[in-house]
Amino acid sequence: MTIALWVLAAAGFGCAAVRWLRVAQREHYLSWTVTRFAWRWWKSQSANRALFLIGLVALGVAWGYQPFGLLAALVVIVGPLGLSITGRTAPLRWTVRLRRLATTTGGLAALLVVVGGLADRAVETLVATGLLLPVLADAALAITAPIEQRLSDKYVDRATRTLSQVTPTVVAITGSYGKTTTKAYLERLLRESFATVASPASFNNRLGLARAVNEHLAPGTEVFIAEMGTYGKGEIAELCSWIVPTVGVLTAIGPVHLERFGSLEKTVEAKSEILAGARTAVINIDDPLLAELADRISVEVIRCSCRDSQADVFIDAEGGGVFVRGSHVATLDDPSIFPSNLACALGA
Repeated sequence: MTIALWVLAAAGFGCAAVRWLRVAQREHYLSWTVTRFAWRWWKSQSANRALFLIGLVALGVAWGYQPFGLLAALVVIVGPLGLSITGRTAPLRWTVRLRRLATTTGGLAALLVVVGGLADRAVETLVATGLLLPVLADAALAITAPIEQRLSDKYVDRATRTLSQVTPTVVAITGSYGKTTTKAYLERLLRESFATVASPASFNNRLGLARAVNEHLAPGTEVFIAEMGTYGKGEIAELCSWIVPTVGVLTAIGPVHLERFGSLEKTVEAKSEILAGARTAVINIDDPLLAELADRISVEVIRCSCRDSQADVFIDAEGGGVFVRGSHVATLDDPSIFPSNLACALGA
Protein backbone atom coordinates (compact mmCIF):
# COMPACT_ATOMS: atom_id res chain seq x y z
CA MET A 1 0.00 0.00 0.00
CA THR A 2 2.77 2.44 0.91
CA ILE A 3 4.60 1.88 -2.39
CA ALA A 4 1.39 2.36 -4.38
CA LEU A 5 0.66 5.56 -2.48
CA TRP A 6 4.17 6.90 -3.12
CA VAL A 7 3.81 6.21 -6.86
CA LEU A 8 0.38 7.82 -7.05
CA ALA A 9 1.44 10.76 -4.88
CA ALA A 10 4.48 11.37 -7.11
CA ALA A 11 2.28 11.16 -10.22
CA GLY A 12 -0.17 13.61 -8.68
CA PHE A 13 2.60 16.04 -7.79
CA GLY A 14 3.99 15.82 -11.34
CA CYS A 15 0.60 16.46 -12.94
CA ALA A 16 -0.12 19.35 -10.59
CA ALA A 17 3.31 20.87 -11.21
CA VAL A 18 2.88 20.86 -14.99
CA ARG A 19 -0.70 22.17 -14.75
CA TRP A 20 -0.05 25.04 -12.34
CA LEU A 21 3.41 26.04 -13.60
CA ARG A 22 1.80 26.51 -17.01
CA VAL A 23 -0.71 28.84 -15.38
CA ALA A 24 2.15 30.77 -13.72
CA GLN A 25 3.79 31.21 -17.11
CA ARG A 26 0.52 32.25 -18.74
CA GLU A 27 -0.12 34.79 -15.97
CA HIS A 28 3.20 36.54 -16.70
CA TYR A 29 4.82 35.08 -13.56
CA LEU A 30 2.97 37.52 -11.32
CA SER A 31 3.01 36.50 -7.66
CA TRP A 32 -0.20 35.15 -6.13
CA THR A 33 -2.02 34.80 -9.46
CA VAL A 34 -1.84 30.98 -9.54
CA THR A 35 -3.79 30.46 -6.32
CA ARG A 36 -6.46 32.91 -7.47
CA PHE A 37 -6.69 31.16 -10.84
CA ALA A 38 -6.86 27.73 -9.16
CA TRP A 39 -9.57 28.81 -6.73
CA ARG A 40 -11.65 30.14 -9.60
CA TRP A 41 -11.39 26.80 -11.40
CA TRP A 42 -12.11 24.67 -8.33
CA LYS A 43 -15.29 26.62 -7.61
CA SER A 44 -16.32 27.06 -11.27
CA GLN A 45 -18.77 24.15 -11.31
CA SER A 46 -20.43 21.81 -8.84
CA ALA A 47 -18.37 18.81 -9.99
CA ASN A 48 -15.11 20.62 -9.25
CA ARG A 49 -16.35 21.88 -5.90
CA ALA A 50 -17.33 18.33 -4.94
CA LEU A 51 -14.01 16.95 -6.22
CA PHE A 52 -11.99 19.46 -4.21
CA LEU A 53 -13.99 18.70 -1.06
CA ILE A 54 -13.45 14.96 -1.60
CA GLY A 55 -9.72 15.58 -1.96
CA LEU A 56 -9.51 17.60 1.24
CA VAL A 57 -11.56 15.10 3.26
CA ALA A 58 -9.61 12.13 1.88
CA LEU A 59 -6.34 13.88 2.67
CA GLY A 60 -7.45 14.55 6.23
CA VAL A 61 -8.57 10.96 6.76
CA ALA A 62 -5.32 9.68 5.22
CA TRP A 63 -3.36 11.04 8.16
CA GLY A 64 -5.08 8.45 10.30
CA TYR A 65 -5.89 5.81 7.67
CA GLN A 66 -3.34 5.85 4.87
CA PRO A 67 -5.36 4.17 2.05
CA PHE A 68 -7.50 7.31 1.72
CA GLY A 69 -4.36 9.02 0.44
CA LEU A 70 -4.86 7.12 -2.82
CA LEU A 71 -8.18 8.88 -3.34
CA ALA A 72 -6.68 12.28 -2.55
CA ALA A 73 -3.84 11.62 -5.00
CA LEU A 74 -6.33 10.72 -7.72
CA VAL A 75 -8.11 14.04 -7.15
CA VAL A 76 -4.79 15.85 -7.61
CA ILE A 77 -4.20 14.02 -10.91
CA VAL A 78 -7.59 14.67 -12.51
CA GLY A 79 -8.70 17.99 -11.02
CA PRO A 80 -9.89 20.53 -11.59
CA LEU A 81 -12.03 19.12 -14.37
CA GLY A 82 -11.82 21.07 -17.62
CA LEU A 83 -8.32 22.43 -17.01
CA SER A 84 -5.98 20.26 -19.04
CA ILE A 85 -2.38 19.63 -18.06
CA THR A 86 -0.87 20.62 -21.40
CA GLY A 87 -3.22 23.51 -22.18
CA ARG A 88 -5.00 24.31 -25.42
CA THR A 89 -4.41 28.03 -25.99
CA ALA A 90 -1.19 28.55 -24.01
CA PRO A 91 0.93 25.37 -23.96
CA LEU A 92 3.75 25.05 -21.44
CA ARG A 93 7.16 26.23 -22.65
CA TRP A 94 10.13 24.99 -20.63
CA THR A 95 12.06 28.24 -20.68
CA VAL A 96 15.03 28.91 -18.42
CA ARG A 97 12.81 31.02 -16.20
CA LEU A 98 10.21 28.30 -15.87
CA ARG A 99 12.89 25.77 -14.97
CA ARG A 100 14.09 28.07 -12.18
CA LEU A 101 10.53 28.41 -10.93
CA ALA A 102 10.00 24.64 -11.13
CA THR A 103 13.20 24.03 -9.16
CA THR A 104 12.17 26.48 -6.43
CA THR A 105 8.66 25.02 -6.24
CA GLY A 106 10.10 21.51 -6.04
CA GLY A 107 12.49 22.62 -3.34
CA LEU A 108 9.66 24.00 -1.22
CA ALA A 109 7.70 20.78 -1.70
CA ALA A 110 10.75 18.66 -0.76
CA LEU A 111 11.23 20.73 2.39
CA LEU A 112 7.62 20.11 3.40
CA VAL A 113 7.96 16.37 2.73
CA VAL A 114 11.09 16.24 4.92
CA VAL A 115 9.22 18.01 7.71
CA GLY A 116 6.31 15.62 7.24
CA GLY A 117 8.73 12.74 7.42
CA LEU A 118 9.74 13.79 10.91
CA ALA A 119 6.16 13.00 11.91
CA ASP A 120 6.21 9.78 9.86
CA ARG A 121 3.83 11.37 7.35
CA ALA A 122 6.13 11.97 4.38
CA VAL A 123 3.94 10.37 1.71
CA GLU A 124 0.79 12.04 3.02
CA THR A 125 2.64 15.37 2.90
CA LEU A 126 3.60 14.71 -0.73
CA VAL A 127 -0.08 14.21 -1.59
CA ALA A 128 -0.88 17.47 0.21
CA THR A 129 1.77 19.38 -1.76
CA GLY A 130 0.09 18.24 -4.97
CA LEU A 131 -3.32 19.45 -3.87
CA LEU A 132 -1.92 22.76 -2.60
CA LEU A 133 0.67 23.23 -5.34
CA PRO A 134 -0.80 26.57 -6.54
CA VAL A 135 0.11 28.05 -3.14
CA LEU A 136 3.63 26.60 -3.40
CA ALA A 137 4.01 27.98 -6.93
CA ASP A 138 2.95 31.43 -5.77
CA ALA A 139 5.38 31.27 -2.86
CA ALA A 140 8.12 30.31 -5.31
CA LEU A 141 7.14 33.24 -7.56
CA ALA A 142 7.44 35.62 -4.61
CA ILE A 143 10.84 34.17 -3.68
CA THR A 144 12.27 34.29 -7.21
CA ALA A 145 10.77 37.67 -8.22
CA PRO A 146 13.76 39.81 -7.07
CA ILE A 147 16.18 37.40 -8.75
CA GLU A 148 14.21 37.39 -12.01
CA GLN A 149 14.04 41.19 -11.95
CA ARG A 150 17.82 41.46 -11.71
CA LEU A 151 18.38 38.83 -14.39
CA SER A 152 16.00 40.53 -16.82
CA ASP A 153 17.33 44.04 -16.25
CA LYS A 154 20.32 43.49 -18.55
CA TYR A 155 18.06 42.55 -21.47
CA VAL A 156 15.75 45.51 -20.84
CA ASP A 157 18.73 47.88 -20.51
CA ARG A 158 20.07 46.62 -23.83
CA ALA A 159 16.66 47.04 -25.48
CA THR A 160 16.37 50.56 -24.05
CA ARG A 161 19.73 51.50 -25.57
CA THR A 162 18.72 50.00 -28.92
CA LEU A 163 15.48 51.96 -28.99
CA SER A 164 17.31 55.21 -28.19
CA GLN A 165 19.84 54.55 -30.97
CA VAL A 166 17.37 53.45 -33.68
CA THR A 167 14.65 55.95 -32.64
CA PRO A 168 11.69 54.33 -34.41
CA THR A 169 8.14 55.60 -34.20
CA VAL A 170 6.59 53.28 -31.60
CA VAL A 171 3.00 52.11 -31.97
CA ALA A 172 1.92 50.30 -28.82
CA ILE A 173 -1.24 48.17 -28.96
CA THR A 174 -3.28 46.68 -26.14
CA GLY A 175 -6.83 45.57 -25.36
CA SER A 176 -8.73 42.65 -23.91
CA TYR A 177 -8.78 41.11 -27.37
CA GLY A 178 -7.88 42.02 -30.96
CA LYS A 179 -4.29 43.05 -30.16
CA THR A 180 -2.52 40.53 -32.38
CA THR A 181 -4.92 40.94 -35.30
CA THR A 182 -4.68 44.74 -35.19
CA LYS A 183 -0.90 44.48 -35.05
CA ALA A 184 -0.87 42.19 -38.11
CA TYR A 185 -3.14 44.53 -40.08
CA LEU A 186 -1.04 47.57 -39.19
CA GLU A 187 2.19 45.84 -40.15
CA ARG A 188 0.71 44.98 -43.55
CA LEU A 189 -0.48 48.57 -44.06
CA LEU A 190 2.91 50.09 -43.21
CA ARG A 191 5.47 47.69 -44.67
CA GLU A 192 5.16 48.99 -48.26
CA SER A 193 6.20 52.50 -47.22
CA PHE A 194 8.18 52.14 -43.99
CA ALA A 195 10.83 49.81 -42.58
CA THR A 196 8.56 48.19 -40.01
CA VAL A 197 9.17 45.67 -37.23
CA ALA A 198 6.32 44.11 -35.27
CA SER A 199 6.80 42.16 -32.05
CA PRO A 200 6.23 38.40 -32.58
CA ALA A 201 2.89 36.85 -31.65
CA SER A 202 3.37 36.08 -27.97
CA PHE A 203 6.15 38.55 -27.13
CA ASN A 204 3.92 40.96 -25.24
CA ASN A 205 5.45 41.11 -21.76
CA ARG A 206 8.66 42.62 -20.36
CA LEU A 207 11.13 39.96 -21.41
CA GLY A 208 9.31 39.12 -24.64
CA LEU A 209 9.35 42.72 -25.84
CA ALA A 210 12.97 43.18 -24.77
CA ARG A 211 13.82 40.11 -26.83
CA ALA A 212 11.82 41.44 -29.80
CA VAL A 213 13.77 44.69 -29.71
CA ASN A 214 17.16 43.07 -29.19
CA GLU A 215 16.71 40.46 -31.92
CA HIS A 216 14.75 42.33 -34.59
CA LEU A 217 15.25 46.09 -34.31
CA ALA A 218 18.04 47.18 -36.65
CA PRO A 219 19.38 50.57 -37.75
CA GLY A 220 16.99 52.01 -40.28
CA THR A 221 13.86 50.62 -38.66
CA GLU A 222 11.28 53.39 -38.92
CA VAL A 223 8.30 51.89 -37.06
CA PHE A 224 8.20 49.43 -34.18
CA ILE A 225 4.79 47.93 -33.42
CA ALA A 226 4.68 46.60 -29.87
CA GLU A 227 1.81 44.43 -28.65
CA MET A 228 1.49 44.86 -24.88
CA GLY A 229 -0.36 42.50 -22.58
CA THR A 230 -1.13 42.99 -18.93
CA TYR A 231 -2.39 40.78 -16.11
CA GLY A 232 -2.03 43.43 -13.44
CA LYS A 233 -2.07 47.17 -12.82
CA GLY A 234 1.26 48.85 -13.52
CA GLU A 235 2.57 46.23 -15.94
CA ILE A 236 1.94 48.29 -19.08
CA ALA A 237 3.12 51.46 -17.35
CA GLU A 238 6.46 49.75 -16.68
CA LEU A 239 6.71 48.70 -20.35
CA CYS A 240 5.95 52.23 -21.52
CA SER A 241 8.68 53.62 -19.28
CA TRP A 242 11.29 52.23 -21.69
CA ILE A 243 9.24 51.50 -24.83
CA VAL A 244 7.79 54.99 -25.03
CA PRO A 245 4.86 54.96 -27.48
CA THR A 246 4.27 57.68 -30.03
CA VAL A 247 0.87 56.16 -30.75
CA GLY A 248 -1.14 54.14 -28.21
CA VAL A 249 -3.90 51.88 -29.49
CA LEU A 250 -6.80 50.49 -27.42
CA THR A 251 -8.68 47.82 -29.35
CA ALA A 252 -11.42 46.65 -26.95
CA ILE A 253 -12.33 46.02 -23.33
CA GLY A 254 -14.07 42.83 -22.29
CA PRO A 255 -14.69 40.43 -19.39
CA VAL A 256 -11.82 38.17 -20.48
CA HIS A 257 -9.63 39.84 -17.80
CA LEU A 258 -12.38 40.52 -15.29
CA GLU A 259 -11.15 37.97 -12.75
CA ARG A 260 -7.74 39.67 -12.72
CA PHE A 261 -8.86 43.27 -12.40
CA GLY A 262 -12.19 42.96 -10.58
CA SER A 263 -14.18 45.28 -12.85
CA LEU A 264 -14.26 46.57 -16.41
CA GLU A 265 -13.46 50.06 -15.13
CA LYS A 266 -10.25 48.80 -13.52
CA THR A 267 -9.43 46.93 -16.72
CA VAL A 268 -9.71 50.22 -18.65
CA GLU A 269 -7.51 51.90 -16.05
CA ALA A 270 -4.79 49.28 -16.45
CA LYS A 271 -5.00 49.15 -20.25
CA SER A 272 -5.02 52.94 -20.62
CA GLU A 273 -1.52 53.05 -19.11
CA ILE A 274 -0.44 52.53 -22.73
CA LEU A 275 -1.27 56.18 -23.39
CA ALA A 276 1.34 57.42 -20.91
CA GLY A 277 3.73 59.58 -22.94
CA ALA A 278 1.92 58.93 -26.24
CA ARG A 279 1.20 61.87 -28.56
CA THR A 280 -1.80 60.20 -30.16
CA ALA A 281 -4.41 57.75 -28.88
CA VAL A 282 -6.25 55.43 -31.28
CA ILE A 283 -9.39 54.19 -29.57
CA ASN A 284 -12.23 51.87 -30.54
CA ILE A 285 -15.19 53.97 -29.42
CA ASP A 286 -17.74 51.18 -30.01
CA ASP A 287 -16.93 50.20 -26.44
CA PRO A 288 -18.79 52.64 -24.12
CA LEU A 289 -15.99 52.67 -21.55
CA LEU A 290 -13.40 53.43 -24.21
CA ALA A 291 -15.65 56.09 -25.74
CA GLU A 292 -15.79 57.75 -22.33
CA LEU A 293 -12.00 57.52 -22.07
CA ALA A 294 -11.63 59.14 -25.51
CA ASP A 295 -13.71 62.10 -24.36
CA ARG A 296 -11.70 62.84 -21.23
CA ILE A 297 -8.04 62.37 -22.18
CA SER A 298 -5.97 65.37 -23.26
CA VAL A 299 -3.88 63.86 -26.08
CA GLU A 300 -4.93 63.79 -29.74
CA VAL A 301 -7.55 61.05 -30.23
CA ILE A 302 -8.29 59.10 -33.38
CA ARG A 303 -11.74 57.56 -32.90
CA CYS A 304 -12.42 54.27 -34.68
CA SER A 305 -15.81 52.64 -35.07
CA CYS A 306 -18.00 50.17 -36.92
CA ARG A 307 -21.15 51.94 -35.66
CA ASP A 308 -20.53 55.68 -35.57
CA SER A 309 -20.25 57.12 -39.09
CA GLN A 310 -18.86 60.36 -37.62
CA ALA A 311 -15.76 58.61 -36.25
CA ASP A 312 -12.34 59.44 -37.72
CA VAL A 313 -12.20 55.91 -39.10
CA PHE A 314 -15.53 54.25 -39.82
CA ILE A 315 -16.01 50.82 -41.34
CA ASP A 316 -19.52 49.88 -42.31
CA ALA A 317 -19.54 46.25 -41.17
CA GLU A 318 -22.60 45.47 -43.29
CA GLY A 319 -21.89 47.40 -46.46
CA GLY A 320 -18.10 47.04 -46.31
CA GLY A 321 -17.37 50.72 -46.88
CA VAL A 322 -14.21 52.11 -45.35
CA PHE A 323 -14.31 55.82 -44.50
CA VAL A 324 -11.50 58.00 -43.19
CA ARG A 325 -12.73 61.34 -41.87
CA GLY A 326 -15.81 61.11 -44.02
CA SER A 327 -14.06 60.12 -47.25
CA HIS A 328 -14.72 56.71 -48.78
CA VAL A 329 -11.30 55.14 -49.30
CA ALA A 330 -12.03 51.45 -49.90
CA THR A 331 -14.58 48.67 -49.82
CA LEU A 332 -13.93 45.44 -47.93
CA ASP A 333 -14.35 42.32 -50.04
CA ASP A 334 -12.72 39.84 -47.65
CA PRO A 335 -15.21 38.38 -45.11
CA SER A 336 -12.36 37.07 -42.95
CA ILE A 337 -11.28 40.60 -41.97
CA PHE A 338 -12.29 41.84 -38.52
CA PRO A 339 -13.65 45.36 -39.20
CA SER A 340 -13.04 46.85 -35.75
CA ASN A 341 -9.42 45.66 -35.71
CA LEU A 342 -8.84 47.00 -39.22
CA ALA A 343 -10.38 50.33 -38.16
CA CYS A 344 -7.87 50.59 -35.30
CA ALA A 345 -5.01 49.70 -37.64
CA LEU A 346 -6.11 52.37 -40.10
CA GLY A 347 -6.41 54.85 -37.25
CA ALA A 348 -2.84 54.11 -36.20
